[in-house]
Amino acid sequence: MLRTHTCSELNEKDIGKNVKLCGWVDTIREHGKITFVDLKDRYGKVQGVAIAKNKDVFEILKGLTKESSIMIEGKVQQRPKGTENEKIPTGKIEVFIEKVGIFNRCPPLPFELEDKNVNEDVRLKYRFIDLRRPEMQRNLIFRDQVIKSTRDFFHNKNFIEIETPLIAKSTPEGSRDYVIPSRVHAGKFYALPQSPQLFKQLMMVAGYDRYFQIARCMRDEDLRADRQPEFTQIDIEMSFIEQDDIIKTTEEMLKKVFKETLNVDLKIPFKRISYQDAMKKYKSDKPDLRKETKEKFAFVWVIDFPLFEYSEEEKKHVSTHHPFTMPNMAEFKKNPLKSNSLAYDIVLNGVELGGGSIRIHDLEIQKKIFDILGISPAESEKKFGFLLNALGYGAPPHGGLAIGLDRMIQLMLELESIREAIAFPKNKEARDVMLDAPSEISDRQLKENHINLSLGDKVYVPKKENAKKVSKKKK
Repeated sequence: MLRTHTCSELNEKDIGKNVKLCGWVDTIREHGKITFVDLKDRYGKVQGVAIAKNKDVFEILKGLTKESSIMIEGKVQQRPKGTENEKIPTGKIEVFIEKVGIFNRCPPLPFELEDKNVNEDVRLKYRFIDLRRPEMQRNLIFRDQVIKSTRDFFHNKNFIEIETPLIAKSTPEGSRDYVIPSRVHAGKFYALPQSPQLFKQLMMVAGYDRYFQIARCMRDEDLRADRQPEFTQIDIEMSFIEQDDIIKTTEEMLKKVFKETLNVDLKIPFKRISYQDAMKKYKSDKPDLRKETKEKFAFVWVIDFPLFEYSEEEKKHVSTHHPFTMPNMAEFKKNPLKSNSLAYDIVLNGVELGGGSIRIHDLEIQKKIFDILGISPAESEKKFGFLLNALGYGAPPHGGLAIGLDRMIQLMLELESIREAIAFPKNKEARDVMLDAPSEISDRQLKENHINLSLGDKVYVPKKENAKKVSKKKK
């Protein structure tokens, strides 16, 4: 190892030890014949000191720039009385530098890390520098702690973490799919998953009665402060359960996570309110109950959503949640169009944190739902044949829920944007300004993937590598 300690480990017990430290230059201060350098890494910061008598070290430090990557070697000593820094763990000691090595000099920075008013696109373009800021380090370390606490909870409850495919079939789930052309199967496309919804239901049919996943999801939708085209969700599914079981498990998980990461004691069970009462009282199905209460963090469950809603645009009934949501069967038998569903959303401080439902496990009920939605047997077979086939093979009663991890961390840390909770997010226009993506691809790639590009009133047809041909569209 190039280092013996991280930049936060040293204290008075280490006085007299010879140490090697690696990190980045935070600040350099010259005071006549003494130079001080604050060295940092993700763990913390430590002060190094060099004197003019050690000419080699002194001259190297004088020529350093902020954020250069270096190694220092020397002896730990007590700071002179009155110069201690009580704000950091290493504030009572310093390293008397005897040797210094430069790994990489840093050119002038595109922005100062202390500047709170840097244009966001500039920050995202130089995200590898922006991520060195203490605030971003805190956010990502906190994110890791939340994920670890979540995983520990589910593993202790006999859940199995199972990864599901990232390239699958395009299915109508409420948002636009990101699609991938198939090189091998000309004219056909994969889709990136909006959620693992169908796969986790298949896992229930397969007998894995307690599934969870820290799942990556993609949706081609318009962005806002709490949306990203790719995001992460805490995804769970359970068999042989009822709605209360899903809700209870979720509450217990959140209680553990908030206690272990924020030292906040959530009071469970959370309040529940029907969709109808929420709309009547709060004019919203995402009510903010902070003024009323359970509280800096005011959780509430919204339940009893209508099974269907009428779409004026499509001139037909559509699913309020999704077409695999179990109806309240007592109401459904009386009047399907006016029945509620066994769907539920969890809301935090007026923001929809997640949602789920009890799923339809009975093939005949599923067929009735499709019939009401105007989905013909042929269409349902084409879009969902694999799921319908599975339901006919002993599917158990099951249900689940998904919580937006990025959004939850944004709320927990009171961040202005979900982008502050993600290492490499897209900007407001869904662009990665660091990678310059999306971007054009080569003629060869277009040809291999059987793609012709339509540009205005012209069609771009790739022929040979680096050759371009533009022709008028055929009417």
